[in-house]
Amino acid sequence: MSQHYQHDVLVIGSGAAGLTLALTLPRHLRIAVLSKGSLSNGSTYWAQGGVAAVLDDSDTVESHVEDTLNAGAGLCREEAVRFTVEHSRAAIQWLIDQGVPFTRDEHTASEDRGFEFHLTREGGHSHRRIIHAADATGAAIFNTLLERARQQANIELLEQRVAVDLITERKLDLDGQRCLGAYVLNRASGQVDTYGARFVVLATGGAAKVYLYTSNPDGACGDGIAMAWRAGCRVGNLEFNQFHPTCLYHPQAKSFLVTEALRGEGALLKLPNGQRFMPRFDRRGELAPRDIVARAIDHEMKRLGADCVYLDISHKPAEFIKAHFPTVYERCLDFGIDITREPIPVVPAAHYTCGGVVVDHHGQTDVPGLYAIGETSFTGLHGANRMASNSLLECFVYARAAASHIAQALDQVPMPADLPCWDASQVTDSDEDVIIAHNWDELRRFMWDYVGIVRTNKRLQRAQHRVRLLLDEIDEFYSNYKVSRDLIELRNLAQVAELMIRSAMQRHESRGLHYTLDYPEQLAEARDTILAPPTYGD
Repeated sequence: MSQHYQHDVLVIGSGAAGLTLALTLPRHLRIAVLSKGSLSNGSTYWAQGGVAAVLDDSDTVESHVEDTLNAGAGLCREEAVRFTVEHSRAAIQWLIDQGVPFTRDEHTASEDRGFEFHLTREGGHSHRRIIHAADATGAAIFNTLLERARQQANIELLEQRVAVDLITERKLDLDGQRCLGAYVLNRASGQVDTYGARFVVLATGGAAKVYLYTSNPDGACGDGIAMAWRAGCRVGNLEFNQFHPTCLYHPQAKSFLVTEALRGEGALLKLPNGQRFMPRFDRRGELAPRDIVARAIDHEMKRLGADCVYLDISHKPAEFIKAHFPTVYERCLDFGIDITREPIPVVPAAHYTCGGVVVDHHGQTDVPGLYAIGETSFTGLHGANRMASNSLLECFVYARAAASHIAQALDQVPMPADLPCWDASQVTDSDEDVIIAHNWDELRRFMWDYVGIVRTNKRLQRAQHRVRLLLDEIDEFYSNYKVSRDLIELRNLAQVAELMIRSAMQRHESRGLHYTLDYPEQLAEARDTILAPPTYGD
């Protein structure tokens, strides 16, 4: 029997953004935080690098803004960049106050003096401004915030809950467009429950699982982006998918990202013959922005027919490597690679979705009562290429801004009443799950081949033709069979893939992460790619 629940705020997603918002909201509110798997399944937990912020006296807001604008290839919205950077110190202080165990440095470099925590530097940054917890920053932040959330009586943490779709006034044929809640699959009971809420927040992460090779965990299926699109929200800049240059290349190493901080501390990229190649592509060498490094690796691998390239930090003292990169050291050792003595085999992998659901400075979407924060959202911060460690910063700044905005609007919004239950009367159990598995594999393979690091018009047209056939098949399946996590994720992933392809086809230039052989030059005017659903503005 399906259940009906009511909360003041429904948070879909349990990563850095979702937990930060839940902890920042007033304590008298009833808050539900949903995780579609176990609570630690999101991308936050696996983030290694750190959080970019203006923390040292030698650094400035203007410098961080300028670095971000440069990395974004002319497409960042300066007001969003400035808003994020200006709120960076307060966001970090909040994390410190929560008890996040950032790495301290008793032997600070001269440029770090005046700040008690160790700051490192990553690609695109002109200063050391990355605060971190060794090379497992995401885990340190996530574990701290989760423990804090568990201590709050008003926050309900619910695992194995898969959001199926948002409930809006428009979908119920009521006057208005407000979001009223969501239908959620309880994987334990197999029932789809109804969650009513005064405010709904999408914090579901990105959509890198649309690609065959990714550094992301299995849940990064673009759920929030797809649900928001179906609810009537615009999306922006979905053609910009960041490929992390260095994912461990090993048959047993699933999705293990080798942090960019290695290159920040002197690691060198080399060909199979031991020769460096990055200086031929960019004067900044290994510290060039990620899109340049990923394309250079892709180029060299294709030129040589090589399966991978190598990242070498073995010239540094062994104790330095073990102290700064214990996670990478131990994980590589598990696969028989001693990084103090030998280079690491690496390949590029889909890593971060720079576009998403269009929001304002409060994280508000086009649908009243619906917010999107973190990687799900498009704030304008990242432009055509996300600068290293700005993503976690965006999570904290916009989650805190959204929480403040919700708190101010509480008195004006009643609890939605009489929401209809999920109708499963016309569907049956599927005995054809092989179709889902096949479509899942086909989608991720043609996205990798046709909408990857280097694109062409012909490849995009082929991808568009295939994704439309898939969407038709999936819609038929969705209409006739009971929903499962695999079906829900496939439906969302195919929808986001279609939006990515459509966005890429509209950009007739090469800029940042979107590189096409048919339009190798950059246009004089930088414009965002904004798509509106058929229901937008009704």
